[in-house]
Amino acid sequence: MKLTIDRARFRLYLYIGAAFLALWTFSELVNHPETFLKRAWNNIWLVSYLVVLNYILFEHVRRYLAFTWRKILIAPVLLWAMAMLYSFGFFAWRAIGIGLHLYFPLQFYDSVLKGVSYHFPSAVASIIFFGLARHIYDYRKLKETAQRLRIEKQEAELNYLKSQTNPHFLFNTLNNIYSLARDKSDLAPESILRLSKILRFMLYETDGAYIAIEQEVKIIDDYIALEKLRYDESLRVNFNHDVEDMKQSIPPLLLIPLVENAFKHGVSETRNQPFVEIHLSVNRRLLTFVVKNSSEIFGNGKVKENIGLSNLRRQLELLYTDHQLSVQQNGSVFTASLKINLASHV
Repeated sequence: MKLTIDRARFRLYLYIGAAFLALWTFSELVNHPETFLKRAWNNIWLVSYLVVLNYILFEHVRRYLAFTWRKILIAPVLLWAMAMLYSFGFFAWRAIGIGLHLYFPLQFYDSVLKGVSYHFPSAVASIIFFGLARHIYDYRKLKETAQRLRIEKQEAELNYLKSQTNPHFLFNTLNNIYSLARDKSDLAPESILRLSKILRFMLYETDGAYIAIEQEVKIIDDYIALEKLRYDESLRVNFNHDVEDMKQSIPPLLLIPLVENAFKHGVSETRNQPFVEIHLSVNRRLLTFVVKNSSEIFGNGKVKENIGLSNLRRQLELLYTDHQLSVQQNGSVFTASLKINLASHV
């Protein structure tokens, strides 16, 4: 068994040893106040031995014993050796301290066995104390690591969803511009200019975790203006908002998928009287976003969600603990309703 020292782990045992020393010394102060200082010094000498011994036991011997099915003959020898170190070794360390004049012999014993018997309970107590302290520390570290990994996994998934949403949004917008250019529309240059403004926002304003709601409102306005270039006066678009504080923060481009969905899967497929109605309100940290649009599909109840809505739903699950997204078809009207408690951000 190769014995290597992990400095970080050994430092942990030093801290545990300091705590064990403090408790032991306090006990000496209560029970033997007249020789407290000498006993405190003695305890420092004894605990230094216990720190090393417990480090070897829990960091090396314990791991070695995990493979006893391969080393059946060696394991009992190791256990016996550790028992000797905790009993006779501990008493021998006291004798070494006396010989080096680093330990005050406050008590004398008729035999070695009596000395071992007197000090053995302290050694056993150290095993229990070090074992419990080490277990609690490792358990907390394990929980912290698991929590960190969970957060990192969620962030990775969220970034992946965003990386899907943005190209999806860009692809649909470029298709719209392509249709204008193919028809040699005079509106093509203006649509490209508006798209450049949107792209600039996506490149430079959405790197952070949050943006102000007023920025999200502006990008929705720009997107609506870009989409309206494709339609004649028959398209009716109404976007109104009631926000108590436009500086409140939300994740960037969180609302745009519902607006994009209204144009791509609703208005673009409606022959007669196409419309989009959008209402945004934020009061007392409760965000309500409702998007209604015309649809050629008739029906009632829930509808099958496309990739944009599915991605949005998953993003909401990763971002907020209190939210609700519902989509339904009522006759020829498609409605998407989103409610978020902004205070429930993960």
